[in-house]
Amino acid sequence: MTSSTLRHPAPGTPRRVLDFATVLLARNPNAMTLDGTNTWLVGAPESDERIVIDPGPSEREHLRKLREQARITGVLLTHHHPDHTEGVAEFAELTGAPVRALDPELCVAGTTPAEGFGSGPLREGETIDAAGVRLRVMATPGHTADSLCLHTEHDGVAALFSGDSILGRGTTVVAAEDGDLGSYLESLRRLTELAGSTWLLPGHGPEQPDARQAAANYLDHRRQRLDQVRAALRKLGGSGDPGEVVDPGEVVDIVYAEVDPAVRPAAESTVRAQLNHLRELGELD
Repeated sequence: MTSSTLRHPAPGTPRRVLDFATVLLARNPNAMTLDGTNTWLVGAPESDERIVIDPGPSEREHLRKLREQARITGVLLTHHHPDHTEGVAEFAELTGAPVRALDPELCVAGTTPAEGFGSGPLREGETIDAAGVRLRVMATPGHTADSLCLHTEHDGVAALFSGDSILGRGTTVVAAEDGDLGSYLESLRRLTELAGSTWLLPGHGPEQPDARQAAANYLDHRRQRLDQVRAALRKLGGSGDPGEVVDPGEVVDIVYAEVDPAVRPAAESTVRAQLNHLRELGELD
C-alpha cells in the first residue's frame, strides 16, 4: 500500500494516494470547493483500465490529463453539482466511456461499454466490477438527494469515495434548496458503521485515514449546531420554547457570527435546512 502524508497536491498533478486510487485536483478553487474538486482514478495496479469518479469542471487541460492516465472504463458521479459534473459530456465524448449516477438524467451510455461496469442509473447496494476493483454503491442522501459514496476494498485496504458527503477538511453544506438535514444525519450514522481502517477519499480536501471517525465527527458537529440553533431560537423568541423565526439571517448572526461574507448565503441556506429539520421533529410550528 502507498499513502500520502495528508497533504494536498497541486492542481493538474496526478498523485497516487493508495495503490488503487490516484487523485487529480481540478483548477476550480473557491470558498465552496476548497482547493478544488478531487477527481479520482480507480483501478488495480496490474490493470491498464481506470474508473473515473467525478470528472469535475469543464476544463480542457484537466480532462485531457485524466484521459492520458489510462484507458477509461467508465465514469461514476457522486452527485449532480456542477463542480463534479460540468465536464461529463466532454469527457464522455473524449473517452467513449459510459457514465453512471443515481440520477438517470446524468447517465450516458457511452460507445465503449466495459464488462462489469453496468449501465443506466446506479442502485443502492449495487456492486461494480471493473478495472480490477469492486466498488459498492452506498446511497447517502443529505447534501443532495442524489448523493452517494462508493466503498471498495482491495488487497486488504478499504476506502470510501465520499463525494461531498464528507470533506477532507471543514464541513459540507446541507442547503435547504436541494439538501435535507434529516436524511444527512441518517447517512452519517450509517457511515459510522464502516470499518475503522477505511480510508476517506473525499470530493474536496485531502484524504483522511479513518472514514468512520470522520463521519462520527461530522455527526457530532451537526448535532451541536442544532443545539446552537435551538438556543438561538430561544434567545430570539425571549422564552424557553423555540418559536418560529421569520428571518434565518438572525439565526446566522448568532450561530455563525464569524462567517466569511463570501459564504454567508450558504450559511443562511444551511439555517433554513436546520429549521426545516426542527419542524419535521415537531419543535417548530
